[in-house]
Amino acid sequence: MIEDLLPPAAVALEAFDDPPGLRLYPEEAACMARAMECRRREFATTRQLARSGLTRLGLPPAGIPKGERGAPRWPDGVVGSITHCAGYRAAAVARAADLLSIGIDAEPHGPLPPDILEFVATPAERARLAGLAAANPKIAWDRLLFSAKESVYKAWFPLARSFLDFESADVEFDEATATFVARLLVPGPAVAGKELRELTGRFAVRDGLAVTAVALGPCLLPDLLR
Repeated sequence: MIEDLLPPAAVALEAFDDPPGLRLYPEEAACMARAMECRRREFATTRQLARSGLTRLGLPPAGIPKGERGAPRWPDGVVGSITHCAGYRAAAVARAADLLSIGIDAEPHGPLPPDILEFVATPAERARLAGLAAANPKIAWDRLLFSAKESVYKAWFPLARSFLDFESADVEFDEATATFVARLLVPGPAVAGKELRELTGRFAVRDGLAVTAVALGPCLLPDLLR
């Protein structure tokens, strides 16, 4: 599912359970020393998916420990993103020469818990979500917004090296094209000598999941910078 949302330069793999017997690299095991067993299993699955992605790129497998703010620490020359939720795991990787950043996220497709939307959405977003829900109530647009902002943050962080809260980006969906635009409401990081002002992404809702992805590549820069 994830691979359908990313450009050809990215390799994406997914799993729907945690295969037994997966082993962590030493630097990964150190990150998980105090984690519960279920968390260790999903961590191991996503790392194995990522390593398979590296192999498909023609690169050697490598440990992928947690880095700053818990983000995966990728090998030199690699960008990527990891996501997991109940019954789903995915990883996406690309050569840094081909893509500048990737962000992916998967969530169970269902409404957000009560009172969460006000912390996730700006007033303008809430108004647009109401319109989208009226037009197509089969999609949990609030959950999709949450996922999109998670993908935006994952793509933002390697470039900015700073936190981006939910209200710092305004996301607008286009259902007809299954895409979204995230306009940054705070100063963006410098990319190619200019300020990054927005990120674009794609979404899918199927098989009980809401999935989003953001990929920033050189060909996209002229429209996203100022």
